[in-house]
Amino acid sequence: MDIAANIKKFRDEISDEVILVAISKTKPNEDLQEAYDAGQRIFGENRIQEMTDKWEALPKDIQWHMVGHVQTNKVKEMAPYVSLVHSADRPKLFKEINKEAKKNDRTIDVLLQVKIAEEDSKYGMSLKKAEEFLKEQKAKDYPHVKLVGLMGMATFTDDEEQVTKEFKILKELYDQFKESNELTVLSTGMSGDYKLGLAQGSNMIRIGSSIFGERH
Repeated sequence: MDIAANIKKFRDEISDEVILVAISKTKPNEDLQEAYDAGQRIFGENRIQEMTDKWEALPKDIQWHMVGHVQTNKVKEMAPYVSLVHSADRPKLFKEINKEAKKNDRTIDVLLQVKIAEEDSKYGMSLKKAEEFLKEQKAKDYPHVKLVGLMGMATFTDDEEQVTKEFKILKELYDQFKESNELTVLSTGMSGDYKLGLAQGSNMIRIGSSIFGERH
């Protein structure tokens, strides 16, 4: 797997406005360093301990994104350094991120994860609760948290119409509340469906296996 070539392929394919998050979970530091040497600076992890170990070992200008489900008792471990939390899906988590960010004299950027998939296994705030959260601008209750956008994961299926429909739901929510909540990031699309995400206006894609190869 030529990681540097894969990074270049995505850079050539996507516009400058689209943020490429290299999903590096379970991958060794050598693989991340190869991607870094090819110019990649944003990496996504789904386990806080693994991300912290990599943060300590790898170059300090890397932006670390937490893309997995977050347990509130783990927030303090990433609060000193995390750049963006993709999976803020409940007020309790916003409250905890705010508390730990304040302790570290920081403001932490987050995406509100909305459940757009029909699969029960997917996390996320329900569409109805997300609408209420955004309408009431609840994120402003947490001064050390900055809500910068929305994230959603589609149903795991080969049915492109289904995936497109789900991405479209999130795009419509984003458009509805973009100005009132000062949102700038719409994150949909992974290795298997990023083109559908881009077609629905995504400006942040999360790519793992297409850069680093399959996880074992």
